[in-house]
Amino acid sequence: MFFTLKKVIGGMLLPLPLLLSFMAAGLLLLWFSRWQKSGKILISISWLLLLLLSLQPVADRLLLPLENQYPTWNRSEHVDYIVVLGGGYTFNPAWAPSSNLIGNSLPRVAEGVRQWRRYPQAKMIFTGAAAGDNPMSNARVAAQVAESLGVPADAIMVLDQPKDTREEAQAVKIAVGQHPFLLVTSANHLPRAMHFFQAAGLNPLAAPANQLAITSPLNWWERAIPSPLWLSHSERAIYETLGQAWQAVRGDDMTSPQPGE
Repeated sequence: MFFTLKKVIGGMLLPLPLLLSFMAAGLLLLWFSRWQKSGKILISISWLLLLLLSLQPVADRLLLPLENQYPTWNRSEHVDYIVVLGGGYTFNPAWAPSSNLIGNSLPRVAEGVRQWRRYPQAKMIFTGAAAGDNPMSNARVAAQVAESLGVPADAIMVLDQPKDTREEAQAVKIAVGQHPFLLVTSANHLPRAMHFFQAAGLNPLAAPANQLAITSPLNWWERAIPSPLWLSHSERAIYETLGQAWQAVRGDDMTSPQPGE
């Protein structure tokens, strides 16, 4: 119940539902009250914020500080495990396996498989519980995708009980002990994930995937025209910032590790 409530409240605090709620409140003031000026101000500010958050320079400026904390893992240190955290998914057996991984999940698995090819002696660990009425867990769907990409079944472990990153850290601790391992997750999620895993007494090696904030050249119109893609980048930045604030409230906050440690 608490997990569901946390997800619902967190979802409502993201830019699109929050700003649409403010616009709706402004419309109610315009139509059904004498607070005409307040309604106009509320709608105008909400519209302006939605516009700004849908522009690439703003969205990626918000996201970049999160994604810049850890470089892509190309070092040659020994690892025994490659842990790939769960993300969005569904399960439709008629689809190609990779189509069942939604949003951030497929890039995480792809980076995990890339790292496994660099460390073929390592075992891959996939985490994530079943969502809703899905007959397959997040972890098992990700494992199927890895197998379809050439990872043998005996090189894969599935941890399909954890529902969030805190629980994933506890489950991985039981599975790997003090063995060295790569922690693969989205670059914007990695700072928060590292906090959880270090708080659990582990020393993961950060292996970011799914970098989103673009610093390379783009056409000028891609920077100037609002897009749902850039809004989704703003959403990720705000989601992770809210997650870090919740860590601090719960007492999970700790000194941020330096990249490469």
